[in-house]
Amino acid sequence: MTGGTPAAGETLPGAGDGDDDAPESVVCHVDMDCFYASCERLRHGDLAGEPVVVGMGYEPGESIGAVATASYEAREFGVESAMPISKALELLPRRADADPDDPDAPDSEATGRYLPVDLDFYEDVANEVKDVLRDCADTRREVSIDEAYLDVTDRTAWTVAGGGGGTGGDTGPGDPPPSGAAGPAEARTLAEGYARHVKDRIEREAGVPASVGVAPNMSAAKVASDADKPDGLVVVPPGSVADFLAPLPTADVHGVGPVTEETLAELGIETAGDLAAADRDRLAEALGERGPELSRRAAGDDDREVTPTGLPKSLSRESALPTTADESTKRETVSALAADVARRARERGCLYRTIGIKAVEPPFDVNTRARSLPGPVDDPDLVEEVALDLLGEFDDARVRKLGVRVSKLDFAESDQATLGGFEAGDGAERDGDGHDGAADRPRGSDARATATDGDGGKLTDWMDGEPTAEAAEGDAAGGDAERRTGDGQASLGDWS
Repeated sequence: MTGGTPAAGETLPGAGDGDDDAPESVVCHVDMDCFYASCERLRHGDLAGEPVVVGMGYEPGESIGAVATASYEAREFGVESAMPISKALELLPRRADADPDDPDAPDSEATGRYLPVDLDFYEDVANEVKDVLRDCADTRREVSIDEAYLDVTDRTAWTVAGGGGGTGGDTGPGDPPPSGAAGPAEARTLAEGYARHVKDRIEREAGVPASVGVAPNMSAAKVASDADKPDGLVVVPPGSVADFLAPLPTADVHGVGPVTEETLAELGIETAGDLAAADRDRLAEALGERGPELSRRAAGDDDREVTPTGLPKSLSRESALPTTADESTKRETVSALAADVARRARERGCLYRTIGIKAVEPPFDVNTRARSLPGPVDDPDLVEEVALDLLGEFDDARVRKLGVRVSKLDFAESDQATLGGFEAGDGAERDGDGHDGAADRPRGSDARATATDGDGGKLTDWMDGEPTAEAAEGDAAGGDAERRTGDGQASLGDWS
């Protein structure tokens, strides 16, 4: 496809020209490729093409922590997300350990670069990606820091580019290559051109690669984005979804985790085609209501709409530190985090009823404390005061990360509570989730709640937001406790 790209809010030529009053939906699933590793390559140019491992709870030179993400080069050595760093080092030694003068040192060609997680930087890059997505689609569902659905039906269409039904073989020297899909090889669509526009803008403006899947529904778009990683573009037009899905293993069907995959295998169902053709009453007996729904998805039938995620339940910021017990350093950090969180709450026009802190002691002991207020407030000074007071419990502790959170948010215009009954020295009270803040996570507890994904694991989220709709949907229906991330990245999200 040649020619200029559309401005924000415009529709590509030919979109909506048909007679159908309800045009077929055009859904894009945008999935950032090894996002944390891509971010590190953005600021460290010498990492291009290198095996890169980003570790959570990891400090340079140490062997403690877990793999948050591994680049595709690192995966070739068997390194997977959520794998202990110690195990990853057995498979892929650290580059710094490759001493050419030591005959027992590892071969430098079989070593990798290990870096600690830097959430603040990754969030900055993610915000640049989100700026592009918000400019390219009015209807979005931001699933996580590195994944989103876009409904771009009002921006483009499944109309064949040029309106003449030309084939992919008729491209000129200036045209981009066809996508790696079941359909666009026969005819380029405007939807493919718009998806390429989104993908190119992300790389140009945020500096990181993305894989994009385009289809008439959410589940097919999700599968498409995984089909040609990294840096892929796969388009599955209407009428070709079932054929595209049919040969894939059931594990590739959106919503099928390892437990469900095993159950289906016991029923003799190995592929998406098998699942689509399976007796749905039998599936309901084995899997409950999820069984027939997964069969419909495998057949290309998914009528869910792309809906925005709900309002956040909490706002938080954290900062990694060189491990320190210095009281002034800890207090300065918490004061800065408190000011930033209070600013973000004010910018979003929300009040908060609970203020909390997070303190991570090495190697990976996560502690949270929270205090509830009599009612919702907007008071930056109070956020700092309460956060510092809660920090007092960790005066003598060595910490490697600190965080501040406000929760139990109120976005309605309501009167703020008076604070006459609030005493700073009351001790930790029940937090916004109904848990006792002091007992939320005992000091020394291991917070590494892990659930395996398709590449070996997913670590508990702790960025702003809620659980994904897909996870909540699966949980409500008795779905797998094990979740895939699609790109094998363990994400770090909101603390619970």
